[in-house]
Amino acid sequence: MKEIIRLENISKIYETAGVKTVALKDISLTVYEGEFISIMGASGSGKTTLMNIIGCLDTPTTGKYYLLGKDVSSLDDDHLAEIRNQYIGFVFQQFFLIPYLTALENILVPAVYSKESFSEKEKEAEELLKILGLFDKKNNKPAQLSGGQQQRVAIGRALINKPELILADEPTGALDSKTAKEIMEIFVKLNKEGKTIILITHDPNVASYANRIIRISDGQLID
Repeated sequence: MKEIIRLENISKIYETAGVKTVALKDISLTVYEGEFISIMGASGSGKTTLMNIIGCLDTPTTGKYYLLGKDVSSLDDDHLAEIRNQYIGFVFQQFFLIPYLTALENILVPAVYSKESFSEKEKEAEELLKILGLFDKKNNKPAQLSGGQQQRVAIGRALINKPELILADEPTGALDSKTAKEIMEIFVKLNKEGKTIILITHDPNVASYANRIIRISDGQLID
């Protein structure tokens, strides 16, 4: 089975005004292609720091992080940005859509850095809108969309560059329970189609959609 992620004894220490805070302590974890994993933990448990390292938004203080066999634990910001755009799709609790762009244009934002032609990416974005049930809203701006529709656009944006890995940080946190269920069903469908998904949540109902649940507390994996 293809290995997507390998964390070896990862620790993260922040220092502010001479005071050190251990956010992660000696984390080791392997994730394989096609897995759907939930990382559960209370606020302050270290789950967002772990997500930031997995997503190449931050680097560990000690330890090694291999993404698709490549050691990315000590890369500079430019190389990390390249890795993120090429291999990782992000979905956040806040949708982070650009308010003056349409749904179609928001999905296409990461495609600016793609090697494919823009016209080809535009066709792919329209196809994603059809899959997400939003084709009739493609010219709507975020303010003209419901919360659930905005999150669907955010999922489309995460998928446009065909990432190896989807990272979702509390993706249903801003949604009502019915809409949250619809969004989680999209993630389940994507996983069945072969996408590797890591989802951060504090909600057991959301975590239950995953095939594997990992619990983190005080910066350490406990289960």
